[in-house]
Amino acid sequence: MSSQTSGIDPVGVARPADLDGSVFEEKPQPMSDEGDHQPPAKATNTVTKTVTRPGDRIFSGLAKGSGVFVVALIGLVAVFLILRAVPALSNDDENFFLYNGPWRTDDTSHMQFGVLDLFQVTVFVSVFALLLAMPVALGIAIYLSEYAPARVRGPLAYVIDLLAAVPSIVYGLWGIYVLAPAIAPVALWLNRNLGFIPLFADSPVNIGGGGNLFTGGIVLAVMILPIIAAVTREVFIQTPKGQIEAALALGATKWEVVRTTIIPFGTSGYISGSMLGLGRALGETIALMLILSGTSVAFGWSLFDSGSTFATHIASNASEFNNELEAGAYIAAGLVLFVLTFLVNSAARAVVGGKGRA
Repeated sequence: MSSQTSGIDPVGVARPADLDGSVFEEKPQPMSDEGDHQPPAKATNTVTKTVTRPGDRIFSGLAKGSGVFVVALIGLVAVFLILRAVPALSNDDENFFLYNGPWRTDDTSHMQFGVLDLFQVTVFVSVFALLLAMPVALGIAIYLSEYAPARVRGPLAYVIDLLAAVPSIVYGLWGIYVLAPAIAPVALWLNRNLGFIPLFADSPVNIGGGGNLFTGGIVLAVMILPIIAAVTREVFIQTPKGQIEAALALGATKWEVVRTTIIPFGTSGYISGSMLGLGRALGETIALMLILSGTSVAFGWSLFDSGSTFATHIASNASEFNNELEAGAYIAAGLVLFVLTFLVNSAARAVVGGKGRA
């Protein structure tokens, strides 16, 4: 065979010649670590571009603006309270945090006012209401989420939620005219048999009359009950079905599933709902204003004492707000309530955050 029509490679293998008599050239192929020929890698473009639409920018701006607006609003409220309270505090002849006597703000150059009693009464009646409402709300949430038949669950949940929509003044009227006479025998029995305990000790207020913290605390408990129950119920419903089925597969009873799976999962929501209820109780005004009969006697830590909370004291003296310094004294009390509520919510978030990390 002619060398013009075919080619011989170095090892003696014939190679076909092209039409013009030249011999095809073989290009070397890349080899892998094992010595096999690999196809050449293709160039790829790894750069990706994110397209931002105008609607996305608008929505993002609105969302950020809403968050900034809320924070700014809270800051402005705090600044207003501080600016209005400082002039009155500078004219207060008593210790603002330790004075528990009657308020005297007529002489604006020598005023006497303090928040010790207001703080004690507010915290006492609110915590008492919370302690009454929390176990009842937990029972309601467990029943509605796990035990109630479908035909009962919806209507009962609606009735519980409806309690949150009842006006405060209606609760106040119900408390003073219906609840107080009904629980008067209970109050008298507690005072007569457990009066040696400071919590049930005698009081300057008529124990059977109902105008005391015992009645007010029960009314507050009813008012915050739907808040705690609703939040807790919604969290219990979100318990993963896989965890419930796993507990049942291990032979757990219904109550054991609730105790070991559902309640631990919903603890953070239960605490959150309880703190929301406590915040509601701390700021309640009209209902307690109708029930509590203010007294000049210092608070004695008895359920049968009376007194004023921050909110009721401010509301009942609104007629004095025509003078800037007199109004400043009550605004100072409002500032303490503002800080107290903020601390309660912050503590709740810290507790819930700790539960979530655990």
